[in-house]
Amino acid sequence: MTGASHPPPWPELPGYDAWSATCDTLHAHTQTLGKLAVALAPPEPQLMHAALRLTARGWETRPLPAPDGSGAIVVLLDLRGHLAVVEHSDGRTSSVPLTAHRSVGEVTVDLLGAVAAMVGPVPINTRPQEVPWTVALDQDSEHATYDEQAVTAYFAAATRASLALNALRAPYRGRVSGVNAWWGSFDLSISIYSGQPAEPPSEDFIFRNAMNAQHIEIGWWPGDTRFPRPAFFAYATPAPPSLSAAAVAPAPVRWDSDLGEFLFEWADVAADDPGAAVVEFGRSFLAHACAACGWDPTLAASAQGVLPPIT
Repeated sequence: MTGASHPPPWPELPGYDAWSATCDTLHAHTQTLGKLAVALAPPEPQLMHAALRLTARGWETRPLPAPDGSGAIVVLLDLRGHLAVVEHSDGRTSSVPLTAHRSVGEVTVDLLGAVAAMVGPVPINTRPQEVPWTVALDQDSEHATYDEQAVTAYFAAATRASLALNALRAPYRGRVSGVNAWWGSFDLSISIYSGQPAEPPSEDFIFRNAMNAQHIEIGWWPGDTRFPRPAFFAYATPAPPSLSAAAVAPAPVRWDSDLGEFLFEWADVAADDPGAAVVEFGRSFLAHACAACGWDPTLAASAQGVLPPIT
């Protein structure tokens, strides 16, 4: 008899510094998609209407109501074909190439033009958000690096991360988001809610609207200037002082006091089954965070894959 087979190893992904120019360009492109979602999607609690999603093609909006009333559009970054695409529910499509030296400003202008030609103009706030740069998206000539190999490596890693996060969220019996692709912070994450309100940590627009409910956030990002290595992360809002004291499994997971969250670095997700290691991390953190935050034990148990009792 042969031994049990193991899933293939996850793809390697370099640190942020090795592909920062392409990473920032790709991040900026996702912001244009996000701004279109903000402009067209019906508002939802905790700004969920603004979230994008990762699909088998890349980053996409959900179906958005066409402003001319003709149906729905989806706007996406095709990371296989390296295109920015507008698709209409009636079958019409338009695409803009993502190429090595094409600036964010050029792509943004052409993409908004494609939307306007298809369903009418959609005014957006072109000021970038949650990033170090401030030049408007449609005027940004600084970000013009697009390395297809680096994007392909990122997309392969992001896909594995998304699948693991979805497996983690699936059994929870309270309110839980899908795997959101957040264009401000350029991460993938799930939001798990207790059902209780929370006092936002500041009057900042995003904090005031996204953090007004008690929740746990678990996600992944490819690194940035604050932490230049890809990693999974986990935190709770609001966070009790005891949150950082836990020994969260598996062993390489650690608390980062600067970021205020637990980290499981991509390079440390080295196991016979990396996806299972990420689920272990998420469930270990959930067990600790739910107890520390005083969540309903039945909800907490469901996050571990234990179904609530039938009454």
